[in-house]
Amino acid sequence: MSRTRATFTVIVLAAVFFVLYANFSNRNSQPTISTVPSTDADTQASTPSAPRNAVTLTLASSNTKRNWLDQVVAEFNAAGLETASNKPIRASVEHVTSGGSMNAILDGNIEPVAWSPGDGSWVKQLNETWQTRNNTAITTEDCAPTIYAPLGFAMWRPMAETLGWPDTPIGWDTIVDLAADPQGWASYGRPEWGKFRFGHTHPAYANSGLLSMTGFVYGVAGKGSDLTAQDIYTPQVEDAMRALEQNTSKYGRQAPALLELMAKEGTSYLHAAAVPEADTVRFNLERGSELSLPLAFIFPSEGTIWADHPYCILDSAPWVDDDEAEAAKVFRDYLLAKEQQELAIDNYLRPLDSSLELHAPLSLENGTDPRVSPATVPALPSPTADISAAVTDLFKITKRKATIMIVFDVSGSMEGERIRTARTATAEFLTRLDPNDEVGVMVFNQDITMLSAPQPARDVAEDLSARVSGLVADGGTNLYGAVCEAARQVEALQQDDLSNGEARLYGVVLLSDGEDTTGAITENQMFTTCLPDSAEADGVKIFPIAFGEGADKDVLNRMASVTAGRLFSADPQSIGNVYLSISAEQ
Repeated sequence: MSRTRATFTVIVLAAVFFVLYANFSNRNSQPTISTVPSTDADTQASTPSAPRNAVTLTLASSNTKRNWLDQVVAEFNAAGLETASNKPIRASVEHVTSGGSMNAILDGNIEPVAWSPGDGSWVKQLNETWQTRNNTAITTEDCAPTIYAPLGFAMWRPMAETLGWPDTPIGWDTIVDLAADPQGWASYGRPEWGKFRFGHTHPAYANSGLLSMTGFVYGVAGKGSDLTAQDIYTPQVEDAMRALEQNTSKYGRQAPALLELMAKEGTSYLHAAAVPEADTVRFNLERGSELSLPLAFIFPSEGTIWADHPYCILDSAPWVDDDEAEAAKVFRDYLLAKEQQELAIDNYLRPLDSSLELHAPLSLENGTDPRVSPATVPALPSPTADISAAVTDLFKITKRKATIMIVFDVSGSMEGERIRTARTATAEFLTRLDPNDEVGVMVFNQDITMLSAPQPARDVAEDLSARVSGLVADGGTNLYGAVCEAARQVEALQQDDLSNGEARLYGVVLLSDGEDTTGAITENQMFTTCLPDSAEADGVKIFPIAFGEGADKDVLNRMASVTAGRLFSADPQSIGNVYLSISAEQ
């Protein structure tokens, strides 16, 4: 086994320890969202003990099929399969996002033997970029489809039934019209539900976001395989996407995170989200006690992408040797066997073999329609690299722009490596913003200093990056005062925008490594007078970054919770990736 393979295995073992420790800790404390791993994923790995001569098969797989693959990997390892030269095979799986893992492979941050993104479009992007950079292919064989995980809308079931689910066709046109209707649900005789609120993931990072937005474009353009990148930039498509995006209340990096918000915040926060069928059914069954109402999965009537989650053996990558490539083929054949395909149904996925009859949990009782198939809801083509790039670009053009206040702790405890890495990551985050996003920076120790009120990033990002790069650490920590001042300023900007008819997203990114030490404002005073009682989909969200072990995570998590933001934990190694996640939220 190569040195890089051994290193990857050590990393996976470390991830297992971290997940077990976090799960134990979470039983004894309020839940927080832990550090986002470098693979852009919520990672769970299965790594059994292995004989000394075993071949280690490492698989990076999209999150949607987590449950299925965890079970398949466990059974595969228990089966004791070997290579042709009688070397035992031990498989492990790391659960990743499709776009994030693609970039991690290209950048050398992960080195799996096999990779299984959500859709073939990611494979096309990986192959083209790898070929350009290395003048060679990364695989020698086509990637084999594994299962179907169709994309659609998760909607609270009474709302879906009001629209006619499951028998009345419901398409993207229904979603766009309802989102843009100032009367909202009153147009369907349910004024108590208010204005329709919709969410979807960011197409640059998440498979569900890319495929959902691509399916939307296919439907608007009225084309399938003959769609071109030029067609996407037509006024018809751009106007329709702008109508959708200007009425989208929430973006994100992973589909389950949107469902988590729906479960946590209830029916008034989001009414629907573009997610895979598997996640919708899983939430109904595994998280039903947390849901205000059951969810229904809606197949877009114009058609959907029946994501087939290809399995790619990266046998031309320099870190994969012949034994590992052979082991990956053995696992592929095992994965595609009838027994594992039937097991997919038990894990909320659809088998490739249409002759295998669907059964619970894929049932109307659990929120999806087993009568639907590619014969009744058209299978739209997987997007090419050109289509993917154009869809993502049009999304960035039309999406709701953000107003962001970065609140940066420069107290004495930040001295050394912490402030050096935080400065670098913050400066990079500023340059990553859309030119039309507005960004400001506030720093605090015992005092609060406004470096710049929010202004268009195109005008201030470069200057603010330079100023942030020169920050120094000293003094105490007026954490609560800084949060109150940032919230006050951003809320004032929101009111000005609303009076001018402008719809934006608003966020406070709070980076701190400690607790409040000044007492200028008390904790209770901050929550009572500066922050809302409950989250609103279009309100000011706080994204705290607990930087290091000294941060008051309980308080930071409560800040995130009452505003429907998200708590991140970071260290000097992960802070850059945390900022990347936040950029996908806004």
